[in-house]
Amino acid sequence: MNNILEAAADTAAKNSQLPREMNIHVAFPGTCREAMEFYSEVTGGLLEAMITYGETPAAEDVSADMHDRIVHASVNLRGGRLMGADCLEYQQPEGAQIHLEYDREDQAERVFRALSDGGQVIMPFEQTFWAHRFGMTRDRYGLQWMISCGLEQCT
Repeated sequence: MNNILEAAADTAAKNSQLPREMNIHVAFPGTCREAMEFYSEVTGGLLEAMITYGETPAAEDVSADMHDRIVHASVNLRGGRLMGADCLEYQQPEGAQIHLEYDREDQAERVFRALSDGGQVIMPFEQTFWAHRFGMTRDRYGLQWMISCGLEQCT
């Protein structure tokens, strides 16, 4: 009984370190509105925020040509958020990819094709040793995506 209580206490201590949620924030060179509307349409996520610099107190601190640019946007995907903003000094993201996992192959393939349209396929959407289907692409806005269906546990 003592071991069970100790294990429960250890688990509670570890869980207290966990954040309430984890979200992704990406930068755009002036294409945030278009990109976030596209991601909402492709994924079925809820576009829950689209705020311009001009709508915030920051309006007086940025040039007038930034007023219609996006300072904050958010697409809610089952509680996880893809957030973005137009940045004054933009650098294309490197070293990170957004992973979307689907139960249905047709749904995963549709999303992969839509994200690949106008972008660059890095790895075709096909069967692998770790997934029923898996593919990697860089979309037209410069973000890299991994799309999978039937992901198997890799240990």
